[in-house]
Amino acid sequence: MMEPDAHYEEVLVKPVLSTPVPNKPKPVKAAPVVEAKDTETVLTEKMDKLKKEGNYRVFFDIERQAGNYPRALRHSKKMANPDEVISFCSNDYLAQGQNPVVVDAMKTVLDRNGAGAGGTRNISGTTPYHSALESEIADLHDTESALVFTSCFVANDSSISTLCKMLPNCQIFSDADNHSSLIEGVRHSGAAKHIFRHNDVEHLEELMSKVDPSFPKLIVFESVYSMDGDIAPIKEICDLADKYNALTFLDEVHAVGLYGATGGGIAQQRGISHRLSLISGTLAKAYGVFGGYIAGSSLMIDAVRSFAPGFIFTSSLPPAVAAGATASIKYLKANDGERQLHQQRSNELKDMLRTVGLPYIHAESHIVPVMICNPELCKAASDLLLNKHKIYVQPINFPTVPRGSERLRFTPGPMHSHEMLVDLVSALEDVFQELNIPYNNQSNENTAVGDMRRMTC
Repeated sequence: MMEPDAHYEEVLVKPVLSTPVPNKPKPVKAAPVVEAKDTETVLTEKMDKLKKEGNYRVFFDIERQAGNYPRALRHSKKMANPDEVISFCSNDYLAQGQNPVVVDAMKTVLDRNGAGAGGTRNISGTTPYHSALESEIADLHDTESALVFTSCFVANDSSISTLCKMLPNCQIFSDADNHSSLIEGVRHSGAAKHIFRHNDVEHLEELMSKVDPSFPKLIVFESVYSMDGDIAPIKEICDLADKYNALTFLDEVHAVGLYGATGGGIAQQRGISHRLSLISGTLAKAYGVFGGYIAGSSLMIDAVRSFAPGFIFTSSLPPAVAAGATASIKYLKANDGERQLHQQRSNELKDMLRTVGLPYIHAESHIVPVMICNPELCKAASDLLLNKHKIYVQPINFPTVPRGSERLRFTPGPMHSHEMLVDLVSALEDVFQELNIPYNNQSNENTAVGDMRRMTC
């Protein structure tokens, strides 16, 4: 069993005796003299180290063009006019951010209500649009209730930490590859945590079997892991939850809108949504808007609503955003065309990469990581794709992925044409040759994600 974080451990203070007891004086060892550094020096050293490692992140001004996705305009002070580029790294997976149904819903409410919500949900920030959105989400996941947050990072952090603080002796079992938002929720809960190897059900059971059966338990995991694109064994984890009387918290951020008959995610696709205690999701990826949420029983949702500081003390989503999210969810419940074409484009790109032998992870989901495995080369490859080939994809490096597993993460969608994919693969071949990045023609659909990650790195 892993110990709670140090700042939650009890500090033991020895009592002060009323009558001092004489002790033989002990020689005092002089503490080493450490030269104090001013704030600017410390921060400069940190930033220099980050840049030297090749992990410094550069932002580009990318202006999306409504109705012309995935084309966008790249702005730079060095250029008189913006460059048109094709984006391959957007999480607006289905181009819902450009959908006239979504945009018109937002315009209507913006004209009617104005820009902001005017306060927290407890003061003046609850509108009919927020209530309608939560009803739509609960229906999407077939749960009793739902709660909307300003982001899914806040939803995950607040929900996990709040619930586990309310359960004495709660034990959290967390997948080793969980997203930072889930990790923060576990850490902020102060509960005892047990980290199981990624998607390793046997290791999870080994850890659970060692815990007092009377202790409350929560298993925290994701459906689609966004960096490798692999999918969790949700049914098997739910089986363990039943066996050991544990709650489950499933993050469906990279699956909602994309999988299932109405876009309810991997759990819906596999017919096991009803077996999960809480599901979290985002409105900022496949739904193309902004915000996050949790869905579950009325009691659990009400407990988070009533006690989570991340919900109580944060200003509400603007009404227009809530209305746009509701319109997007409704649209994707009734329309499956974008989902089908999205999967088709992802599979096309994987086939092309395999044919030319470029190193990529052939995962079960829509995510296509091309492995570079060197931070400097990864940044150079990204820059070359942008400047020479007008293809925009950001490098993924530490701490998002482990050192030595740097990659370019491609997310082709329904608005990317077949010709765009052909041009992308041709550009990648050119970049790999120009930068002398080694090829590894070992990518195939029978290779496990973990093995693929090791082979390509």
